[in-house]
Amino acid sequence: MSRWIIYLQWFFLIYMLGISLSYMLLNIISIFSIIGHMATRRLDVFLDSFSDFEPPVSILVPAYNEAATIESSVLSLLQLAYSEFEVIIINDGSRDETLQLLIDRFQLVPIPVAYQIRLPVKPVRGFYKSNLYPNLRVIDKENGGKADALNAGINATRYPLFCSVDADSILQRDSLKRVMQPFLEDPRTVAAGGTIRIVNGSEVRDGFLLQAGLPGNLLVRMQIIEYLRAFLFGRLGWSPLNAMLIISGAFGVFRKEMVVQAGGYNTNTVGEDMELVVRLHRTLREQGKKYRISFVPDPICWTEAPADLKSLKRQRTRWQVGLAESLSQNLSLLFNHRGGLVGWIAFPYMLIFELFGPVVEVAGYIFVVLGFAFGIVSIQVLAVFFLLAIGLGMLVSVTALLLEQISFHIYSSPRHMISLFFAALAENLGYRQLIALWRLQGLLKWIRGGPPRWGEMTRQATWQKTD
Repeated sequence: MSRWIIYLQWFFLIYMLGISLSYMLLNIISIFSIIGHMATRRLDVFLDSFSDFEPPVSILVPAYNEAATIESSVLSLLQLAYSEFEVIIINDGSRDETLQLLIDRFQLVPIPVAYQIRLPVKPVRGFYKSNLYPNLRVIDKENGGKADALNAGINATRYPLFCSVDADSILQRDSLKRVMQPFLEDPRTVAAGGTIRIVNGSEVRDGFLLQAGLPGNLLVRMQIIEYLRAFLFGRLGWSPLNAMLIISGAFGVFRKEMVVQAGGYNTNTVGEDMELVVRLHRTLREQGKKYRISFVPDPICWTEAPADLKSLKRQRTRWQVGLAESLSQNLSLLFNHRGGLVGWIAFPYMLIFELFGPVVEVAGYIFVVLGFAFGIVSIQVLAVFFLLAIGLGMLVSVTALLLEQISFHIYSSPRHMISLFFAALAENLGYRQLIALWRLQGLLKWIRGGPPRWGEMTRQATWQKTD
């Protein structure tokens, strides 16, 4: 056997072992974090004790062609259990009935507004306020993308904190109160995010989540497992280290002045949510400032997941492009002498295992399978590779499901748990490999270059019920 084949075998095995050990380490940190979170905090008492001290918050909702879901989303926001907040919908040049639906449903009337343009944005066509809800405003502007819409919302905010929420998302009534916990506990907090759950298969009526359920679509059920793993292990593992590089654009709270000083959302990326968080880390580290960027597992935001392969592929390739843009545009954070754990551990991890991971994973499968077929890879190497790639993947997915059950048990019925258990096994047998291939395509798309494009996802909104 030639030497380079032996080297390749060891490279792929060591890489898969490294990523597996990283997952397990994050899992251990997450388990201790969630146990401490559930055992030491009486959250309801804590929240009540701070009910008179909640800082006011501006909720920003960028909307582009969201007529199918915008009504339920706005209603869920208006019914939040929070002392003082405003809701600002930014209609980013929608071509459907989004704006007219908002005008009719919430009795919007045009108003003159003078405000400071602290962040450059596409021209604003008009401002509206609701005659039904005094804390609801709408900005109508030319299309400039999600980041541009959020910047326009930041320009119009009244309060020192803002919360970004996707237009197809549903917040539980206590979600905003709960995600504010880090700001109340530590004044150095500049950003905090909550948990994203998949709403497909659930029932929402007039903005209220009536019942959490599971969709019949196996593709969506496997995404539920993905989200459990990403938030209960990924975010929860990095947060205690103050090294979390992602706050989902679907639900995150930021200190406005810090974001404005950092330049606002980047309009030259499709991953504006992650890029902003990485840039905040970089700029605050370079300035030598003490800060916290936190994850809170309690607050839940429900959002619709792609239910077809075409939409899912667009989403995942876009996420990989956004990851590449976020890391490349903030590369000075890597091994920065002031970088701390985020610059010396989290950033290299994202670079090696998340950005370039699809290259190694896809190449590893091809090399090991073809190598075994042609007799240049032994059965032992084949078995170890698949044990690391698939067996440990199943273990992590099932552990995430068990952690969900002992902590928040959103899916409490035995039927739901059995269904999710089989989805946790099935997602490692073809689904994850397909996702890796799409991520590789996203990486190649970024390397080729070109203007950032978001694309569109077809909203089914079968979970939405209105009276």
